[in-house]
Amino acid sequence: MRFDPITSERLLLRRFRPEDEADLLARRNDPDVARFQNWTLPYPAEEARAIAASLGAMQGPADGEWYMVVVADRHDGTTYGDLALRLAWGGRMAEIGYTLASAHWGNGYATEAVAALLEWLFTEVGVTRVEGKLHPDNVASARVLERTGFLHEGRTRLSYWVGDENSDDDLYGLTRDDWEAWRTRPKHPPETVDLMEISHANVGSVERLRTHKSQERFVAPMSASFADALFPEEIEGAPVVPWMRAVTADGDIAGFVMLAMVTEHHPEPYLWRLLIDRTHQRRGIGSRVLGLVVEQCRQWGASTLLTSWSEGHGTPEPFYLSYGFEKTGRIVDGELEARLSFERLAD
Repeated sequence: MRFDPITSERLLLRRFRPEDEADLLARRNDPDVARFQNWTLPYPAEEARAIAASLGAMQGPADGEWYMVVVADRHDGTTYGDLALRLAWGGRMAEIGYTLASAHWGNGYATEAVAALLEWLFTEVGVTRVEGKLHPDNVASARVLERTGFLHEGRTRLSYWVGDENSDDDLYGLTRDDWEAWRTRPKHPPETVDLMEISHANVGSVERLRTHKSQERFVAPMSASFADALFPEEIEGAPVVPWMRAVTADGDIAGFVMLAMVTEHHPEPYLWRLLIDRTHQRRGIGSRVLGLVVEQCRQWGASTLLTSWSEGHGTPEPFYLSYGFEKTGRIVDGELEARLSFERLAD
């Protein structure tokens, strides 16, 4: 199969050229790049030379073999990294990988490149499934797959070896139906955002809400939220009282929010959970939910709202701080505590 150049808004995906060998060797010898990859350092020049020679002899991907394309700037040709793909089952399935030079991280190039490659694989090659595998600690790589529609399908234990070290391996997959649903999901801000009581009629839809897998470090899955609501913990000698609502966006159930209510023993409300489904994220729904939560807390007579979060790559901290929460300086159950003052919010 011949590979012809693919262009996106900013990028050019093209065949490997002899002059790309030096950039390949430099990337593979970058400790930051190599940290979660399947090679050890120092990466030998003869290996880069062998890859260059092999790619030079190929017109495009072939069933059962790994192929690599260069990710470059569409306008000035600057090389950012590479995409790898391997077709299987007669071209009906593909596995992909990606490596960008660390100097170009944080610009969204990997996500844009993978999205362009997926469109080519599904529309031109005609695959029915694409998959990717990565180290569980490689959160940045996981977010690339998640932002292009992949679903986390499982984790194998101590199954991946690099030299004498082994680790678990996270498995992500994307079917044609998944891809179609992802690319046609609503992306614009909704006209209406409301909070709906959870009932027998809608609990199934609420139960199916899910964040991206990488976000579960910060937002518990729905099963854990329901369990916490059913068996609430005791604080200050009394169990907290949960208040739960489904979040709707233009009438569709798009998220979930749960508070610990104001009670005799707990005079300050606590934002216990805020989950926006993966298909509705980046629509500005979360901040509008906070506005509705503040209104509810005011009805209870509260003037402040507490919450907390964990630290790490992808933490919701910027979201809460930008809304007006301020850190209290306390660490509660390993999380940073913050308080929102409604009076300051009004100012």
